[in-house]
This record gives sequence, structure tokens and C-alpha cells, in this order.
Amino acid sequence: MAVTGLLLVLFVISHLAGNLLVYTGRDTLNDYAEFLKHNPLLVWTLRIGLLVVFVLHVLTSVRLSLANRAARPERYVYMDTVQASAASRYMLLSGAMVFFYVIYHLLHFSAGIIDPDAFRMQQQMPDGHMRHDVFRMVVSGFQDDVVVAVYVVANLLLAWHLSHGIASLFQSLGVRSGRFTPMIERGGLWVSALIGAGFISIPISIRFGLVKFTGGGG
Repeated sequence: MAVTGLLLVLFVISHLAGNLLVYTGRDTLNDYAEFLKHNPLLVWTLRIGLLVVFVLHVLTSVRLSLANRAARPERYVYMDTVQASAASRYMLLSGAMVFFYVIYHLLHFSAGIIDPDAFRMQQQMPDGHMRHDVFRMVVSGFQDDVVVAVYVVANLLLAWHLSHGIASLFQSLGVRSGRFTPMIERGGLWVSALIGAGFISIPISIRFGLVKFTGGGG
């Protein structure tokens, strides 16, 4: 559970770094997308590896949840949680919500099913070469208030999930102990908050015109 969680956190951070290229402009983000397009072996290796890790993480979380319930088949007559945070008590629920968000995100920007017109947008290069205009697709994709709201809520849930998950994985790996515990807990909260803020900033900035498409061609 901890190992797969750590790998997923590293992926989320790297994915956020790629997404934040939207702030650097159309050419930079489209160059990044073009690089990935011309390295299919790398991309598919990462995709398959990520899928395996994601499935293992989900299966392990369900297995642990069932094991906990089997250990105490009868509920407490009176629940009076002292130390466990809300995030820790609802990890399975928040994780399930994040799972559905990931599917929506893939249908939106990877498969082009949610917004097919935006997905087909092309950019014409100076040499006449046409390439997928990812920057324009993203800007177009966040012009709808409902879509923006979905991404904001989903990434708040992701940050909430990570706020417990990051600290928990260090505990499972045997790092969270003694004087390191407060530092790891605070670090987990800061990292999860920064991840959530980073992802949320993109649809918000685009919707309010701080990031917009101004180029021509294609």
C-alpha cells in the first residue's frame, strides 16, 4: 500500500509539473506534448506501469478495508474518535471519488470524448507541419463553469486524500517515528495543499482569463 502510494504521489507531482507548463505559453506546452507523442515507447511504458500501480493500490486499499472490518464485525456502540482525522477515516471514499475523477479526466483530455471539438484542435507550424494544439484544447476545455467546478472539487478531494496518505505511507515504511512525526505530518499537509492548489489554479486561471489563447494559425 505504501509503495504504490509513494509511486502514485511521485506521478501526481510529475504530472502537475507538466500541467503547469500551461503558464509558460502555447509553444512550450505544445512542445512538451509533441515530445511525448514522438516517444510512444516511453509514454506507453509509463502508462502501463501507472495502470498496474493504480490497480494494485486500489485492490490493496479494498483488501485492507475488508480486513479491518473482519477484525471487528460489530460496529462500536459509541464512536468517539480521538486521534484519527476525517481524511484518514474516509480514505476509501475519497480514493473512490478520485478514481472516478481520473476516468473523467482521461475521457476529457486524453480520449476527447467530453469535448471532441476542442480535442481536434490543431496548430500549424512555420514549416506547414500540423500538430495537436494541446494549449488551445486545455484553454477551450475550461470555458465551462460546470467543468471547472468538477476539476476544483475533484482536486480538493485529491488534496484531502493525500493529506493523510503522504504521512501514512512514511509510517508504513518505518520512517515516521519519534521526533520525525510532526515534521512528516506538516510536510504531508504542505505537499498535499501545494498539489491541490497547483491543479486547481489551472482551470481557475483559465476561466478568469489569466491564461488564454491569443495565437493564430491552425
